[in-house]
Amino acid sequence: MAEPDIRPEIAAIIDRIDELRPMLMERAQEGEELRRIPEDVFQAVAATGAFGISAPTKFGGLAANTRECHAVARAIARGDGAISWVTGILDSGAWVLSLMDERAQKDVWGAEGGLDSFISIVLATTSESERVDGGYRVTGRWGYGTGSQHATWSLLGIPLKNEQGQVVDAGLALVPTSELSVQDNWYVAGMKATGSVMQVAEDIFVPEHRILPLAAAVEGGYVGDNAEQTYQTVFVPSLFMKLVGPHLGMGRAALDYVIAKAETKAIAYTGYEKQADSAAFQIAIAKAAVQLNAAELVAAQVADEIYDAAARDYYAPYAERIEMRAKAGWIVECITNLINDLVTAHGSAGFADTALIQRVWRNQATAARHGHTLSISGYEAFGKALFGREEDARFVLPVV
Repeated sequence: MAEPDIRPEIAAIIDRIDELRPMLMERAQEGEELRRIPEDVFQAVAATGAFGISAPTKFGGLAANTRECHAVARAIARGDGAISWVTGILDSGAWVLSLMDERAQKDVWGAEGGLDSFISIVLATTSESERVDGGYRVTGRWGYGTGSQHATWSLLGIPLKNEQGQVVDAGLALVPTSELSVQDNWYVAGMKATGSVMQVAEDIFVPEHRILPLAAAVEGGYVGDNAEQTYQTVFVPSLFMKLVGPHLGMGRAALDYVIAKAETKAIAYTGYEKQADSAAFQIAIAKAAVQLNAAELVAAQVADEIYDAAARDYYAPYAERIEMRAKAGWIVECITNLINDLVTAHGSAGFADTALIQRVWRNQATAARHGHTLSISGYEAFGKALFGREEDARFVLPVV
């Protein structure tokens, strides 16, 4: 699919990723066995510049828009969906940090590591916090910490309290991963290589400038002063759309794999010596290709809607954000369905441990259950909004 709006700098990163694809495909099984991305593989992807695209230009980043983020994550996922999923999370962390106090940004990108200092993110406030002079003391456990084993910083959800100790908001606390311990509980059916272990904090101090209040952020109240357009976009849709790119790439990987095998693979217990000769098989592949193209087009539409609104200084109200959320869920659901159909069309050989398609199937099926893009909640909330029941929609998805 042509990408006319991708800047040359981003296109160059995609070219470098494409060159790595054979290696990513070859090493993916190793990542599953390790239950994390092999360090040399991670560093090879990092060397393309993929993890720094959402950092501000003043720190050497590219201030990428949502469509560009999709393109990078999609390219990686054609080689390995697990690494792409980590990319989506680290990209989210970089974008959120760009909205924070500049002192926090300098703590990360102005330090020795520069853009090689990566930021994982977990929004859930599964923690306790105490307001103290100059910040908060925090104790908590956050799962799942995707990308945290490769990150030097983590953004972690905490409750924010007033002077009386009452919870008044939720926030994201920027914490060095060196101050956190890890509980290795990542034993899963899919996305094994993401190494999404639980992170643990025991009474750590987080200074005020490293905390982003979320209630204001959800409505566009960012404290950072980066002028690039991407940092004026709607908060939650910008985050959940960063998780769409990996799905698009996994869908493309599955389609490529099944097509590549069809000229040499027979259909068992039929007269077809080549799957590609079967009309039923051709129809299944054509349908999957059309579905994938439709998903890519809707993803591009939502990405452009998010970015173009920022140029007009327009912050979409709740009902419009809910529609974006429903579309994101539809995209993911569409990819899930077409991959299921491709697995069926390819046949039982696809379930061999060595078959790429079964890994794509498991990875995408696992990622599709992420609460940020779960289709059913998006449909329900959007349906309520269509009938003018916005308060009911907010009960389903209060934060969008």
